[in-house]
Amino acid sequence: MTVTLPAAERQRVRWLGRVEYDEAWDLQKAIWEGRVDGRTRDDYLLLLEHDHVYTVGRNGDGSNLLLAPEALEPLGAILRDVDRGGDITYHGPGQLVGYPIQAVRQLPRGYDMVGHVRRIEQMLIATLAELGVETWAEDGYTGVWTEKGKVAAIGVRVARGVSMHGFALNVDPDLEYFTRIVPCGIGDRPVTSLVELLGRDVSLEEVVETLLPHANRVLGEAPAEVQLGAFARGAGRGFDVDEMIAAGVFSPRSRGEVPVVIRGLLAGEPERPEWMKVKAHLNTDGYKDLKHLMRDQNLNTVCEEAGCPNIYECWSQGTATLMLLGDKCTRACAFCDVTTGRPGEVDLDEPQRAAAAVVAMGLNHAVLTSVNRDDLPDGGAAIFAETIRRIRDDLPECDVEVLIPDFKGDTDALDIVMEAKPSVLNHNTETVLRLQRDIRTAANYGRSLALLARAKWANPSGTVKSGLIVGMGETEEEIRGALADLRAVGVDIVTIGQYLRPTARHRKIDRYVHPDEFARYAAEGERLGLPHVESGPLVRSSYHARDSLASAQ
Repeated sequence: MTVTLPAAERQRVRWLGRVEYDEAWDLQKAIWEGRVDGRTRDDYLLLLEHDHVYTVGRNGDGSNLLLAPEALEPLGAILRDVDRGGDITYHGPGQLVGYPIQAVRQLPRGYDMVGHVRRIEQMLIATLAELGVETWAEDGYTGVWTEKGKVAAIGVRVARGVSMHGFALNVDPDLEYFTRIVPCGIGDRPVTSLVELLGRDVSLEEVVETLLPHANRVLGEAPAEVQLGAFARGAGRGFDVDEMIAAGVFSPRSRGEVPVVIRGLLAGEPERPEWMKVKAHLNTDGYKDLKHLMRDQNLNTVCEEAGCPNIYECWSQGTATLMLLGDKCTRACAFCDVTTGRPGEVDLDEPQRAAAAVVAMGLNHAVLTSVNRDDLPDGGAAIFAETIRRIRDDLPECDVEVLIPDFKGDTDALDIVMEAKPSVLNHNTETVLRLQRDIRTAANYGRSLALLARAKWANPSGTVKSGLIVGMGETEEEIRGALADLRAVGVDIVTIGQYLRPTARHRKIDRYVHPDEFARYAAEGERLGLPHVESGPLVRSSYHARDSLASAQ
């Protein structure tokens, strides 16, 4: 039985850069699920590249892999059986991969899968023609062909009226990897690349820019909304955060040249408006008691380490966000004041002390976070899990919210945390796709979305949360697109707050976002179906965390 899905409101196109295959597959599945179930009314086209991977479709049995599976590891490659059509193919660096996740036209019997494939072929043929290469589709085969062989493979799946998987266009991959397989099960036809056909260097950026108008014209009937992450090749420019790291911005004893600040402002920064001015209430009993408690228990708080503007309000009310695993972070993000450095040994007694602090504060909603601990095999997941369990043992009525790092995409680490059943799993996306590389080191927008989707799958009745910071150079349209992405993968709560530069060495404030714009973000989140958006100049990830959870349930 076929079901007619509503027409797409937007076609959202995303260049995600390099994304691990398993993460991209889960991201596809999450958006597919959202489109099928009505969580999102948008079609998507994900554009990216992968590390070396061989994928075997439903029509393959692995026999067209020409070497033993155990021989793949020395090549830096993995093997995956997937649910698309076709036989075996290869993905890797220098290859543009596209995943259209779209409602497919309904026919009297079934869905127009053949038409969907033909439209992908038309898009690629038009793109390559504009780049100066004559290509064509051939009867009886899928893909795009040239006089030197196949330049693009296509394999799709359509289920419940929505497509997954898509195409792989050989821009400049290492063609040697194709010699280890019978590509698509076709043994008498060679494989070629765009660079080989043109006889010149071609970047993924050039191909994506050429493809976009054809994708919007051929694949999408809805208005296109396009967001592009950074390109590793092509533009050739550096990133702000790289310059900041080189200047020693994140060193605990930075001795680099300090930028000139006049009246508290860097050159070109706007004046701080009235709505961003916060009064300090240092002498309230609640603030002083909580400060003494943190020191007595030898605990860190992100409130202090990140210079949160709400520390006086929250601490006066007896709430704080505990920061586990020390106060040294293995990453250097351009917005953050937590010190980058070599972390110390893991304190195995910290979960017990954290639970004791939560009991002493009498909390009914505790928030835990941590520095990034990329030095640990599990990224610190076991400490998170043990702290959740300790709090639950000592204070069963307390909800526990965890704000976790990405664990470098390690699903086992995420599972460790999720098995402890946090009430809220929070992982911040921080900024829009275009600014990810400038703002977050060693992080990835696609990875963050996949993590949020995986968390929702692990505990469907739990709450998944993410946060964005504005005023760092993004546009209002980009934030709206990020909200749509978060909704598409199943996020329940989003926080949006103003960036405040921690020191003169950190990223410059681009603008102060007016409260009216924050209100528009909240209204857009409601329109998209997000259960709760906490949006305002002073909002941070754990601001009004208990109230946000109640609103989302």
